[in-house]
Amino acid sequence: MRLSIALLLAASSANAFVPSRPLRLRTRQCSRFMESERSPLLFMFTEVTDESATSTDQPSPAVSDFPPILEELRDVAMQLHTREQSPKEGQVPAPAKPAMPHVPTHMDYLKFLVDSHAVYAALEEIVNGNEKLAMFRSCGLERTLELEKDIAWMCNKYDLERPEVGMAGEMYVEELSRMIKGDEGIPEFMCHFYNYYFAHLAGGRMIGKQMSKLLLDGETLEFYRWGEDVNELKPRVKAQIEELAQQWSREERDNCINATPAAFRGGGAINGYLYGESPH
Repeated sequence: MRLSIALLLAASSANAFVPSRPLRLRTRQCSRFMESERSPLLFMFTEVTDESATSTDQPSPAVSDFPPILEELRDVAMQLHTREQSPKEGQVPAPAKPAMPHVPTHMDYLKFLVDSHAVYAALEEIVNGNEKLAMFRSCGLERTLELEKDIAWMCNKYDLERPEVGMAGEMYVEELSRMIKGDEGIPEFMCHFYNYYFAHLAGGRMIGKQMSKLLLDGETLEFYRWGEDVNELKPRVKAQIEELAQQWSREERDNCINATPAAFRGGGAINGYLYGESPH
């Protein structure tokens, strides 16, 4: 049973955030994340500029001419999936699967929860500290209180000592803090905000079910419980993101879109605890 669930976990978690080959994005500025040699998920990302989008000979389109920002984010995100994950749109080669998949332990899961808590706390701190992000305060996506309960429960239930935040969590928190020094960093930040929260609402819940069967005797953590129907929560927050992005220039929208690979790497590094890829 443990091995069969580990195989499912490896398929859904290890491939959820994978190194990307070059994508055709719109600006010359490339998002940066985890450029240190310490990162287990380091990869080079090289853009190919769409000159038609940046030519000074063409008039700038009106804001209303732009497609919804979440539609643009989705287009790039789907390119970062493998063919296995998205047969029609995936463009990334699937990573080689290990002969024997890693079977996560209670401590692996606890490390995942601790680093996740650090990232969610950073997201909440940034939102609470910037008035232009006020609409996202207490929006229903917050996970820090739930994770605190789960971490305490795991430590008590399985006689574990709470670990310090690991390398993956520390590096992602540092990256989030770097990008939001001023209002000009908001578009880039919103890419991470959207991808991190909504990945948990989608594939994250599936991983939670797998971990529950594998390690927790069917127990569902608070991390995977929301105070309202997620099918009502998601469209409300998506509408707020679109409202914020409505007045962005083409350059600001590109800054948001081009942060997608970094957002995938941040989430992938945290998920790495569950399949043996993130050193603590």
